[in-house]
Amino acid sequence: MGAMSFDFGMSHIGVALIEIATRSIQPTGTIKAKSGRPNTDQLDFLVNTWKPTELIVGLPLNMDDSESSMSKASRKFGKYLEKRFSLPVHFVDERLTTLDARQRTGNARPDHAIAACAIGETWLHEHIVNNSFRSGSP
Repeated sequence: MGAMSFDFGMSHIGVALIEIATRSIQPTGTIKAKSGRPNTDQLDFLVNTWKPTELIVGLPLNMDDSESSMSKASRKFGKYLEKRFSLPVHFVDERLTTLDARQRTGNARPDHAIAACAIGETWLHEHIVNNSFRSGSP
């Protein structure tokens, strides 16, 4: 069972694949976007190829936990995904993932797929921790 995470942007959307059973995450690519609208051919290809069961979208919150215009655009993108693919969409706090992606790659320009990996890691950690508490296992 897998999930797919997205680092939403107005011109690029990073994508990563999350394998829940093995707890592994791999960058899958970057989808082009125009004013936040994804290239539907690229998006459909990735989702139809990998067949995720859940979709995770990074939510860029301000440091004081308030939402920004990008947060609203990310939520809109998440609703679009949910409607288009009839899959559950989860939002994950993505603060500092761009900085994390820059540090991982040593590049001043962010790698959107690596940022999607960081978003996926956050979700996976929360998913595992929440399921551990529910099942009573350590």
